[in-house]
Amino acid sequence: MAGSSRPPEKKQASLTSFFTVRSSQKPAASSPASRSPAPSPADKKDDPADRKALSVSPGSENVRKRRLQENQPSSQAKNGRASKRARAIVRDDDGDDDNDDDDDYVEEASDVSVDVSKPPARAEEHPPSSSRTERYAYGASSGAPDEEQDGDAEAARRKKEELHRRFVKKLGNPDSLSLFRRREANGGGESPAGDGEDDEGAGEDAEEEEEVAPAARSKKKGGKAGKLTPMEVQFLDIKRKHMDTVLVVEVGYKFRFFGEDARIAAKVLSIVCIPGKFRYDEHPSEAHLDRFASASIPVHRLNVHVKRLVAAGYKVGVVRQLETAALKKAGDNRNAPFVRKLTNVYTKGTYIDETGELDQAEGTGAPAGGYLLCLTESPAKGAGTDEKVDVGILAVQPATGDIIYDDFEDGFMRREIETRLLHISPCELLIVGDLSKATDKLVQHLAGSSTNVFGDRTRVERVPKSKTVAAEASSHVTQFYAGKAKNDDARSTALLDKVLKLPGSVTICLSAMITHLTEYGLEHIFDLTKYFQSFSTRQHMLINGTTLESLEVYRNATDQSEKGSLLWALDKTRTRPGRRLLRKWIGRPLLDKDRLEERVAAVEELLENQSTMKVDRLAGMLGSIRADLERSLIRIYYGKCTRPELLSTLQTLQRIAYDFSRVKTPADTGFRSRLISEALCALPGVGDIVTKHLDKINPEAARKDDKYAFFRDDQETQDITDHKLGIAAVESDLDMHRKEAAAKLGKKTPVTYVTVSGIEYLIEVPNTDLKHVPASWAKISGTKKLSRFHTPEVIRLLNERDQHKEALAAACDAAFSNLLKDIATEYQPLRDAVASLAALDCLLSLAQVAALPGYTKPTFLPSSSPPTVSITQGRHPIAEHTLPDGYIPFTTTLSSPSPIAQLITGPNMGGKSSYVRAVALLVLLAQIGSYVPADAMSLTLADAIYTRMGARDNLFAGESTFMVEVSETAAILRGATPRSLVILDELGRGTSTHDGVAIAHAVLDHVVRDIGCLTLFITHYQSLARVAQGLGDGLVRCVHMRFEAKPRQGGKPPPKQQLPANGTAAAAAAATPDGAEAREEKEEEEEGSVDDEITFLYEVAEGVAHRSYGLNVARLARIPRRVLDVAARKSREMEETVKARRLQGAVGLLEDVLRTQAPGGGGVEEQLEHLVSSVEQL
Repeated sequence: MAGSSRPPEKKQASLTSFFTVRSSQKPAASSPASRSPAPSPADKKDDPADRKALSVSPGSENVRKRRLQENQPSSQAKNGRASKRARAIVRDDDGDDDNDDDDDYVEEASDVSVDVSKPPARAEEHPPSSSRTERYAYGASSGAPDEEQDGDAEAARRKKEELHRRFVKKLGNPDSLSLFRRREANGGGESPAGDGEDDEGAGEDAEEEEEVAPAARSKKKGGKAGKLTPMEVQFLDIKRKHMDTVLVVEVGYKFRFFGEDARIAAKVLSIVCIPGKFRYDEHPSEAHLDRFASASIPVHRLNVHVKRLVAAGYKVGVVRQLETAALKKAGDNRNAPFVRKLTNVYTKGTYIDETGELDQAEGTGAPAGGYLLCLTESPAKGAGTDEKVDVGILAVQPATGDIIYDDFEDGFMRREIETRLLHISPCELLIVGDLSKATDKLVQHLAGSSTNVFGDRTRVERVPKSKTVAAEASSHVTQFYAGKAKNDDARSTALLDKVLKLPGSVTICLSAMITHLTEYGLEHIFDLTKYFQSFSTRQHMLINGTTLESLEVYRNATDQSEKGSLLWALDKTRTRPGRRLLRKWIGRPLLDKDRLEERVAAVEELLENQSTMKVDRLAGMLGSIRADLERSLIRIYYGKCTRPELLSTLQTLQRIAYDFSRVKTPADTGFRSRLISEALCALPGVGDIVTKHLDKINPEAARKDDKYAFFRDDQETQDITDHKLGIAAVESDLDMHRKEAAAKLGKKTPVTYVTVSGIEYLIEVPNTDLKHVPASWAKISGTKKLSRFHTPEVIRLLNERDQHKEALAAACDAAFSNLLKDIATEYQPLRDAVASLAALDCLLSLAQVAALPGYTKPTFLPSSSPPTVSITQGRHPIAEHTLPDGYIPFTTTLSSPSPIAQLITGPNMGGKSSYVRAVALLVLLAQIGSYVPADAMSLTLADAIYTRMGARDNLFAGESTFMVEVSETAAILRGATPRSLVILDELGRGTSTHDGVAIAHAVLDHVVRDIGCLTLFITHYQSLARVAQGLGDGLVRCVHMRFEAKPRQGGKPPPKQQLPANGTAAAAAAATPDGAEAREEKEEEEEGSVDDEITFLYEVAEGVAHRSYGLNVARLARIPRRVLDVAARKSREMEETVKARRLQGAVGLLEDVLRTQAPGGGGVEEQLEHLVSSVEQL
């Protein structure tokens, strides 16, 4: 240091006491290069914009150190924010001061420092001089001036650029604010030396500051920015191969998500996401971050959280550690990270690793069927402008092993695809190749809806399709099944023969599905070709998607939930397999009269014996089944079953087999029905299979999921026995070692091992005897009075024991896996037994429905009979459960040749739609094999039920309300046969009156004359009644919903009409108007129609209703009274105008008849008919 020094003072409060402002001492002379002119007051103004510009200006060459502020806690607390800003400005230091502009910058920074750290009065006492070296002096020296720094200009420039780069980088760090606060709280981390030091000291301090700052930053957890840990590198390698998968990685005793996966997990699972990098491509926008964002879950909650992610539509992969700590410690790669591998991948359609189905939130819609559906399409041969396509589908339900396939041609409206998708309700779609625009829109609409179609959002995955896909698929499928032929030639040959007969488009789907499911380890489900079923087998009626929705078969039309649907009304099942089978039965009514009568006879026998011991025993047995046996069996087949679940499944099957062990032949069952007898005969056969495997299991250990004691001692494998003996030998050695340890401690009695905090085989030594403890003993823990040690021998033996334990765990898992494989070879008879239980459950459910009051057995007419539906006192099967006052019954008959159709009219809300829905549902119920809510019903089997009801648009396909209406009608006209039941509700209302009437007229004429199918036609066009009569031969019968209309009495408003539930008509209720102010007598006469008191009787009667009373419904909907008054007047005016025109037409016809010169001619008779018709209309 230059200059003389004084002895230091005795008191030194802090480092800041060494730096004082020299107010009395004159500025010392310095070289011209180091001087700068004194700034003017204007120059000293603190402009934040200037400071910001100066702080980031790369052209600044002058970098000086700011002085350390005096220790004034109050002023620092008051001006903390400004103080930090001033520090940021003067951070950029350099040794050059040969530029006047830079000197101005230094002075401004210095002024900011003074203004921030001191009161204004104190700042005025010490006006700034021309040089910073004259303003500051070392407190213990005589204040000698600094010498000029001889730094290299090029080195200074590089240092300047590095500082600037670091500053800009820190400026973008989200943690910079907290870093600055932390450094200010620490005090010395950011405080540079004063300018009173010589150049050498300043240079050393500058170097020290340059080096210390990065060291402080490098202390962050996770290493330096941009450097990944070995585990993160390992994760990235796996992630880049599976970018479409949310990966959950096993790290120690937790499972963790990294990067964008952590953000997804935090959102879906409501867990905390620790901020960090979200991208996996080292993007510059995240260069300031040094670790991945992460979220973690406990190991034992993995299945729960994976289930929730899968239900949300994500593809989830589980990355597990393939090494254990003890085996790794004994291996060669002890210093490398744990070996990890993607072991499981799950999606909504392939998740079967957890017992039970995916949870469906109640009220959000009916659950999907659990199918994974593969779809491919190609243009139809000779396709024109109608965009016809050939479609192949294959649907797999991994949880049950069911496989459905079909190939068909579809038109431009894609009704066939929609029907199959709605029937199968897939939870995941695999699309092979590109789809046409119409199909793609349909799939996006059905898959993207969370409520109105499948009840849950559907996951869609697409795979490309090559030009030679047909040949490749055929070769792939052949090789797949040929590989199975090595084990069992007869069975495998049958498998291959059945598969090779599949249509080409289905083979493409099968090949794609095998490839897809191989990723999930589920490809061997296709071995079970016994469960290959064609969707369009003509043993079942095909109900299209529109009819399913219109009749509310699976979901109600109000909130899309199951309550209020036909499935809800019929579902009395006790088991999950039974419920799934009932859903299939309802969606696929039978067309085979013999099978149908057999099913109805089984229901009848169960109904007749409902209080007997044999039926009660059967119902009790089904009610006692808690497990989902169908899913448990397929999980055993996949090797994914847990030990407690295996025990529960086998014991349940054993109990069922023992309950019916005396049944050897169908005669032993006590039932006449072949369906029931065959189902019961299939149950005892599984007893021997199950007992053979149960004999190997220790039940107590299996319930506790104890893998080590799961097998009984005499059933353990040699590996398990060897490792158990190895563990016992080690423990014996540990016991013998007690004497050796006691001898070293100078004790005669063997030492006693203790276990503390889970650490075993500790030797406790009082602290007074520590002098006897050898140095080779490792101290593990201790208290004030004693210490706990492990001897070298104990450590060696414990490591050996841990290795034996982990090898034992692997041997136990291998033995359990082999047991599951043995049981899987018996899958077929076990699955048949469970299918028999499901059939019995459905039959009992239908018998329970049949026992309800007012239900009767339907009568099926021979197929040679003309199409007929005859119902006596029938009721709506859903509405009678939801309406508090019951349902008004109806009686009706449709028959070929007459009346083949009914034209139904009546007031709005009179119950027309409810009536036609009830007829269709009764036909559907009868062909399921159920009893029907009626006094009597006879019918011929319908091959299809078609409906066109309601008004809705289809915006996703660019279809207006009327376009949807006529498109559905066109599909019906193309698909209907004389054996079909067709329901048309208010056809033509979506366009003008004349066009609507014309279309309705033409369609009614076509279905009656040309198709000849049974038809229920609802309309508000009264003119169609005349058309119906003109069809002749009584083909169309006109009926209406009865009501009573009478003028209101008094001014009191009648009770409010209750809207019908579930879109069905409620019990008869009187509808009367709201109260209003007194009107003039003339106005009341004009408004008579709106003030009529309408009573709905909800009965079907002959004739035509000539008014719809729409104003009555408008009043019930609370349309303002003033609007209703105007509407009533306009209605009366238009009615009078129409009557006047008709009267004029009748008069004109009468004049023509009277003027005719040739009485008795054909022309006169025709004119007379027109005249009579006109008079009738009047």
